[in-house]
Amino acid sequence: MASPNVEALSVTHVEKKKKPPARYWDGPNDGNKEGKDGEQTEQKEQQTQRATKRKQSEDQADGKDVLSGKPDPFPGPAPIPEDRLQKFKRKEKTKKPRRQNYKLKDMIARSEETSEMAQKQAARLDLLLPEDAGFLEGDEDEDTCTISQEDIADSVDISSGTKYFNLKLSQFGPYRADYSKTGRQLLLGGRRGHVACIDWQSKQLMCEINVMETVNDVKWLHSEAMYAVAQKKWLYIYDCNGIELHCIRKFNDVLRMQFLPYHFLLATASATGFLQYLDVSVGKEVAAICTKGGRLDVMCQNPHNAVVHLGHSNGTVTLWSPNQKEALVKMLCHQGGVRSVAVDKTGTYMVTSGMDKKLKVYDVRAFKVLKSYFLPAGASCLSLSQRGLLSAATGDIVQVYRDVWSTPVTKPYMAHRVQRTVWGMHFCPFEDVLGVGHGDGFTSMLIPGAGEPNFDSLDANPYRSTKQRQEWEVKALLEKIQPELISLDPTELSRVDRATFDMKHQDRVQALGFDPLAKEKFIPRYKKKGRSSAGNVERRKRKVAHEDLREDIQKSAEDKKKIEKERKQSEEKKAVLSSQKSALDRFKK
Repeated sequence: MASPNVEALSVTHVEKKKKPPARYWDGPNDGNKEGKDGEQTEQKEQQTQRATKRKQSEDQADGKDVLSGKPDPFPGPAPIPEDRLQKFKRKEKTKKPRRQNYKLKDMIARSEETSEMAQKQAARLDLLLPEDAGFLEGDEDEDTCTISQEDIADSVDISSGTKYFNLKLSQFGPYRADYSKTGRQLLLGGRRGHVACIDWQSKQLMCEINVMETVNDVKWLHSEAMYAVAQKKWLYIYDCNGIELHCIRKFNDVLRMQFLPYHFLLATASATGFLQYLDVSVGKEVAAICTKGGRLDVMCQNPHNAVVHLGHSNGTVTLWSPNQKEALVKMLCHQGGVRSVAVDKTGTYMVTSGMDKKLKVYDVRAFKVLKSYFLPAGASCLSLSQRGLLSAATGDIVQVYRDVWSTPVTKPYMAHRVQRTVWGMHFCPFEDVLGVGHGDGFTSMLIPGAGEPNFDSLDANPYRSTKQRQEWEVKALLEKIQPELISLDPTELSRVDRATFDMKHQDRVQALGFDPLAKEKFIPRYKKKGRSSAGNVERRKRKVAHEDLREDIQKSAEDKKKIEKERKQSEEKKAVLSSQKSALDRFKK
C-alpha cells in the first residue's frame, strides 16, 4: 500500500520544466514567436534606459546640467582675461628632449600643467581681492592740496581718523622714523639720544630708552624683535624691550643705514666715506668698501635688486654692490650736492633732489632723465610710497605729488605744515599713512591712495601672531639670498654666459689638441624592460666615449711619432755634416 505523501513528493519544484535546447534543424516555432518579440522589446527598452542614464551622468560630470535639470547656458569653467593671465605668468614652456626619454617628458609635462594651473588659480583669486586703492578727489574748482589733515580725519571713519596724530617731543628732537616691514610698529630716534618703539595703531609703547649719546639713524631689522641704532661712535643692536644685544665697533661714525630683508644685510654709510655690509644672521662683516666720495649722508636702496644708491657732495649718485670695490654706475645728477635719493619698489624709477633746487626723475634701466622740476626752496627729504606717491619736504612743509614720472606735475596732490624743520620721512607699508619726523616730534599724516591695499600674508602679514612670526623667521633664514648674487640685473642668474663658455672651450681645445664637441654626442637607443635605466645609459655612453678617445689618442700618438722621426733625421743630418772635414779645420785650435 502506497503512502499518502507520494503524490505530494512527486509534485515539487522539479515540475518547472526547462525548455529544450534549440537545434538548427528545427524550424521556427510559431508558438514562441510572441514571447521572443516581447523579450526583444524589453531588452531594447533596458538598453535605451541605460544609454539615457549614461548620458545624464556624463552631462552632470561636465557641468552641463544643474539641479533643476535644465541645461547650463554657460558650460565649462568661466573664461579668464588674457591680461590677467599674463600678470601671473611664471615662465616659458620648456623644450622637450628629442630622444625618447619618456620619464623626462612626463616630468616636464606635469610641471607645466602644475604651473599653468597655479597661474589660472592666481588669476581667478585676484578677482576676489576686495580692497582697492582710492585717491582724494575734491569738488569742482577745488584743489586737493588745500584740504587740511583735520578735515580728512573728521570725514573718514573712526579707526582711520585715529591714524592722524602728533607726538610732541621737542626736548630730544629732531627725529628720524622707520616703520617695520609689516607696517605695525614704529621706531623713533631723536637726535639727542631718545629711542622709542611704538605699536602706533594701538598706541602702545613697546620700549623707550635714552642712550645718552647722539643718534644719527635708526632702522628695524628682519623683524620687529630687533632694531639697529647708529650712535655717535659705534653701531648698536637692541631688542624690542630696549636691551642692548650687540655693540659693533667695526662700524664707526655711521650716518645712514638701509636693511636688505631678503639678504639679511645691514648696509651702513659712514662719515669717513666707507660703505659697510653686516650679515645680521651670523653677525659678520661681509664687505667694507671705501667709496672715496667723502661724507656719506644720502643713502637709499633699490628694493628690486638690493643695490645701494649713494648721493655725494659733487652732484653724483653711485650704485654699489658688496661684490665689487668700485661703483657699478656713476651718474652726474645735479650741479650741486645731492640732498636726497629715493627709488620705487619696482626698481624702475629714481627720484633725486639737489642743492641746485631741482627735482629729477630718472629711468634706472636706461639711466636717463624723464622729468625735471624746479622747486623754489629745494627738497631736503624724499620718500616714495608703494603706490607711487612722492613726498618731498621743504623746510617745515611736506608736499605729496602724484604720477611724477608719467605726466608733468604742476601742483602737489596734498600739502601739510609741521611745527619745525623736517628731518626724516617714511611711508607706512599697507597703510595710507606718511610718518614725518621733525624738530618738534613726530606727525602721522593721512595720505589717501599711498599704501598697497592687498598684502601677501606669506611675506609680510600685519596680523601675524608670535608663533607665525617665528615660523616665518625660520623660513626666511632658510631662503636667505647670498650677497654674491646682488647685481644690477637680477635676471642674469637664468642666463648662460656664452662669452665665458666660448673662451673656456677654446682653452680646452688648445690643451687637448682636438675639439671634444666637434662630433655629435652619442644618444643611446631607448630599451624596454628596465634596460634604459640611468646606470645602463651611462655605461653605454662611456663605452662609446672610450672608443672615440682611443681614436684620438692613436692619432695624437702617430703625430708624435712623426715629429720624433723628423727630429731624429734632422739630428742625423747635422751629425753627418759635422763629421765631414773642411779646409778651414786646420785653423782651429
